[in-house]
Amino acid sequence: MPEIRRRLPVVAAALLAAALPFLLDDFWLQTGLFTMAAVVGAIGLTLLVGVAGQLSLGHASFAALGAYTYAWAVGETDGRAAGIGLPPVLGLVLAGVVAAVAGALFSPISGRLRGIYLGLATIGLVFLARHLMVNLQGATGGFVGRSVEPFSVPGFSFSNNDPDYLAVAGVQFEGLHRLWYLFLGVVLLAAWLGRNVKASRTGRALANVRDSETAAASTGIHVARAKATAFVISSAYAGVAGALMALAYGRIAPDLFGLQLSIDFLVMIVLGGLGSIAGAAAGAAFVVILPLVLTQYSSDLPFLASPGSGGLDAATLARLLYGAAIVAVLLFLRGGLAGAAGRLRRRRALPDPDDPPPAPPPPAGTGASPSAPHPDVPTRSKETSS
Repeated sequence: MPEIRRRLPVVAAALLAAALPFLLDDFWLQTGLFTMAAVVGAIGLTLLVGVAGQLSLGHASFAALGAYTYAWAVGETDGRAAGIGLPPVLGLVLAGVVAAVAGALFSPISGRLRGIYLGLATIGLVFLARHLMVNLQGATGGFVGRSVEPFSVPGFSFSNNDPDYLAVAGVQFEGLHRLWYLFLGVVLLAAWLGRNVKASRTGRALANVRDSETAAASTGIHVARAKATAFVISSAYAGVAGALMALAYGRIAPDLFGLQLSIDFLVMIVLGGLGSIAGAAAGAAFVVILPLVLTQYSSDLPFLASPGSGGLDAATLARLLYGAAIVAVLLFLRGGLAGAAGRLRRRRALPDPDDPPPAPPPPAGTGASPSAPHPDVPTRSKETSS
């Protein structure tokens, strides 16, 4: 029964997410796609930083690798930025695999460094990725980027084609509606795999390495191999997230995958709570949705100025707000949003101090129920005992 109660909010959230395309307009559908792509990337980073204890500021580089791998693998074989015309399903898998291989190639470096030194080393990956995106014009399109072929499976396209008209319960399902369910399925799979990794022997080994590499090595854990495993898993998540971002945008360019994206991913997992899958999802939703909503409704907010006017615009306000949120979490919410939710659940589970204590169990072998007095012990009322 406690297991069912624990899973009930997850099931309810999944059902609500499945029903949202019937209720939302195009702006909120597009925002949801951006959010779900960020959730996948944030789950991968929280496994690396929160579970394994390895700081990374290069997450955007692996997302870029996944995005361009998908665009190149699925793209047409002719044109300015050509591709090889693979099926989109295979292109999505290839995005995660190529990013994982890149993470494995970087793992000898990540195994030798820790803390801020590892973070500085991963920043170099962002600059290297930008250099490749700009100069490999045959595959990336250079500065202007390249378009992304829509996702499809045999007989069905996640765009407005094939079929060109699809309606469910009176709601016309266009490209955004169809992509919503693809993204939702990937997010649920990513969250399920992330929880399994945390609970597995590998996850426990990563946590031991995070707490103390010396103690982990003394228990037989291969520290370098554990670090490499964490980096490969996180990179694969980032690659899939990059492919989802490519599908959500429809066109990708180098500016989408700068250092700011890596910082945004780090902010997501800090706000949500390091090492928490649900916290990573909550932090991603906050960081992605806030600037988009402020920009969309900036004309209705009198204190916001238009971009470039020198006043406080929506993007700047969003940065200030989630910067303040980081400070508030570090000072007052230890463990982020996930930690606060856990403390609230434990507080609600504590017994009321005004409730009477439970009756002690009967002696073994008597067969008496806990509420019945022992047959050999006389019962005294409160009046006689006082």
